[in-house]
Amino acid sequence: MSSVTVKPLILSGGVGSRLWPHSREAYPKQFLPLLGERTLFQETTGRIGGMAESRFDIRSPLIVCNEQHRFLVAEQLRQMGYDDADILLEPSGRNTAPALTIAALHVSERLGGDCILAVMPADHHIADVEGFRAGLARALGVAGRGLIGTFGIVPDRPETGYGYIRKGRSLEDGTVFELEAFVEKPDAETAAQYLSSGDYLWNSGLFVLRANVWLERIGSHRPDILESCSAAYEKATADGNFIRVDRTDFLRCPSDSIDYAVMEKLNGTGQAVVIPLDVGWCDLGSWASLSEVKPRDEHGNVVEGDVYARDTRNSLLYADSRFLAAIGVDDLLVVDTADAVLVAHKSKAQDIKQIAEHLEAANRTEHKVHRRVHRPWGTYESIDTGQRYQVKRITVTPGAALSLQMHHHRAEHWIVVRGTARVVRGEESFLLTENQSTYIPIGVHHRLENPGTIPLEIIEVQSGSYLGEDDIVRFQDHYHRTKEG
Repeated sequence: MSSVTVKPLILSGGVGSRLWPHSREAYPKQFLPLLGERTLFQETTGRIGGMAESRFDIRSPLIVCNEQHRFLVAEQLRQMGYDDADILLEPSGRNTAPALTIAALHVSERLGGDCILAVMPADHHIADVEGFRAGLARALGVAGRGLIGTFGIVPDRPETGYGYIRKGRSLEDGTVFELEAFVEKPDAETAAQYLSSGDYLWNSGLFVLRANVWLERIGSHRPDILESCSAAYEKATADGNFIRVDRTDFLRCPSDSIDYAVMEKLNGTGQAVVIPLDVGWCDLGSWASLSEVKPRDEHGNVVEGDVYARDTRNSLLYADSRFLAAIGVDDLLVVDTADAVLVAHKSKAQDIKQIAEHLEAANRTEHKVHRRVHRPWGTYESIDTGQRYQVKRITVTPGAALSLQMHHHRAEHWIVVRGTARVVRGEESFLLTENQSTYIPIGVHHRLENPGTIPLEIIEVQSGSYLGEDDIVRFQDHYHRTKEG
């Protein structure tokens, strides 16, 4: 008996604005190690890879993400041993239904329409991985018969922040149920009724289905989405493992979720099933939800970093860049970063996304980037800024190099504080070691490279009339970038 081909599909398009100031547009929550050494994205990629089911041929994951996150995704996949994973790049987010559609088109072309997609958001936490794999095995069997399977989380409280799924007729000894209905987020009284009835599960956003089944369903219920995605994928271009769909066609695609576009249309039709899971699942959408799964002290506090807490209870105290002290407070969220501090009552955790909206409306940057900015070659961090000058700490990973570039409006001084730098300046090429420096005049071609085996750290002092990151003209770039970054 031949094995069934399974492609894990990780949807990584969110920005996690309710976990601000740690989660930001350029470095959202799924790429942060919020619950251990691995990031949420890496937790998700490893969730299926260890399945020991000989009847399933588990392939390397397929990722759908925003183009600006492509190097974060590639590096975190590399750390997990997935150098061959394809990465589908969206020029702008269009919600989960278009993301699944371009993935299904890609998988159908590469592996055939019978390939089963295990669809997982990149920002969920599951404590019982083996329990999840057992449920997944049941769902894969269902999907192989042409049904769409989704997972419903067994609720342990009357939660008003999640949508629900109503179970229908029991199938397969009560481990699988017909999907009776998707239900919107309820009020507190209704959520309590759902919990006591035993007929309702939390909507997890996890799906298992054949690629050709999804394309048939989206074509029936939202042909406009299928048309736009098909046109965008047909014109896609490949750059190594990166696959860029056509920008114009994809941006005209309507934005819609998997639930609204298709799943709610399947209520009670027998075409979809729900598999209950009780595996310690959590959608880490807010600081309050994160505080529920992290270890707490004897007073119910989650404390990380350099923190002093006295007469403080049921609070989350997160110090990233300095000493944090809290005395006599209850039910607070206090989160410190290098350039922003959040103080909020736990009951207002869902409103934190309004801060990002305010920052965007004010044309600020604290919702987009951290003070430390990640690039494919390493990181840079702004240390000081004034009129006509800026000081940065630049770290270049071993073997990496910045682009060969020039600037119209600024000159740069480089001082090596750790490691060895290879510098191209005009027609010259030379090495700098610790405590040595060089000067890059305005308009001169230059490149910085780390030829060594330890990280290269330099202090860069910029001076000039304009210091924006878009004052870069690139001539050669290992990472095929044309704009800032």
